[in-house]
Amino acid sequence: MKNFLKQLFLFIPLLLLTSCFDILDKVNVKADGSGEYTIILNASKSKTRLASISKMETINGKKVPKKSEIESKINEAAKIFKATPGISNVKTSMDFDNYIIKLSCNFKKIENINAGLEQLKTRNILGKMIPTQIYSQNIANKSFIRNKINTFKSNYDKMSKTDKEIFNDAKYTSVLQFENTIKSQTNNSYLLSPNKKAVKLEANVLDFILQRKQIQNNILFQ
Repeated sequence: MKNFLKQLFLFIPLLLLTSCFDILDKVNVKADGSGEYTIILNASKSKTRLASISKMETINGKKVPKKSEIESKINEAAKIFKATPGISNVKTSMDFDNYIIKLSCNFKKIENINAGLEQLKTRNILGKMIPTQIYSQNIANKSFIRNKINTFKSNYDKMSKTDKEIFNDAKYTSVLQFENTIKSQTNNSYLLSPNKKAVKLEANVLDFILQRKQIQNNILFQ
């Protein structure tokens, strides 16, 4: 099961060391299908613990990643994203005082992000179990789709109590913003903004692993 965790969190090794982290996945889409993608990994709630752990070589049998190793992974991910057709303006930031990592970029179409993530997986920057084909859009049909992802419930059930604790307080937030006005959506777990141009899904990571909440959503525009 430790191998499962490594495959899942290869790109974000800090998450192996704490259960208190937040993931923000944000997409801003223009009417022509282009837009901006941002992912933020925030472990600031555990910064005191992580500062202590960073001075250690191992913890619970897991190697503690050095700052230089994390920087190398993030920089390599940025380099791969920059080389992906349709992706531009790739930016990264790493705040090791508060343990916040951010990657953002612009895309010509949302499927460029899928291609970039797939390249990260191919180059062993992204864990093998991280989904990559997560977005699709049909401008002619005025639709945007957040695709269904595989569940890891069977893997989770086989984990030791210690490994399961990694997910206890982990939170995930997805924000989808649009230039067009939303007409309808198929997943009402996403909160619709008052101006009907954005939806937000927020839950514990365990909600998705145990299938208490679903991430897929088919959004139609006016």
